Amino acid sequence: MDATTASHEGTLIESGAFSSVDLFRGLPQSCLRLIEEKSQVHDYAPGHVFFRYGEKGEVLFFLEKGHVQTFRISGTKKLIIADLKPPAVFGEMACVGQNMYHCSALATQSSRIRSISRANMEMVLEQHPEITRRLLDLLSQRFLNVLQNLEETSFRPLIPRLAKLLLENAEDNYIRDLTHKEIAERLRVYRESATSALGELRNAGIISIERKCIRIKDRPRLERATRETSK
Repeated sequence: MDATTASHEGTLIESGAFSSVDLFRGLPQSCLRLIEEKSQVHDYAPGHVFFRYGEKGEVLFFLEKGHVQTFRISGTKKLIIADLKPPAVFGEMACVGQNMYHCSALATQSSRIRSISRANMEMVLEQHPEITRRLLDLLSQRFLNVLQNLEETSFRPLIPRLAKLLLENAEDNYIRDLTHKEIAERLRVYRESATSALGELRNAGIISIERKCIRIKDRPRLERATRETSK
């Protein structure tokens, strides 16, 4: 089994985790307490699949710790929809429309997930209908993000997009545990194209490629590269 029941020190209400997510921001304590009481918490290993495209939606998920990726597969290509960091909600399609997941979701790191069934979530929605509007807002925003990403893929050169990706994932100028294959998937290009672009940045002295990580050697130049417009 790759899921274990997790114990909490304190509650999500006390930690403020719920209120930091737009879906739950500003809701009364009674509502937050109801969500907490009706939900379950588990720890999941990397690679755990929470749901797959086309499955009937039964659960709404709340990411407390770790990292979750939502995506769709077309042939051999993987279209990444969102890379989620805590706190974040996913699986929202379980609560609207046909209650069907339109993407897949998996843990890319060890993750702590709070889940609430559709039946229990409907109970919450009946008492606090404003959450329904927020769910629709969340769906609209994620759809817009996909459109913007596709637009970037179609019209923006690869080097600026790669530079932006590296900066977004850097911690103390290091990008760890991000393979060439994963970079290619996120940029929606072939792995060879991603490797070639990384080589250009390395040859320019902007980054170095080390064992299991990429190091940013010249952040100002990498930041300038995000603004390049010529191919």
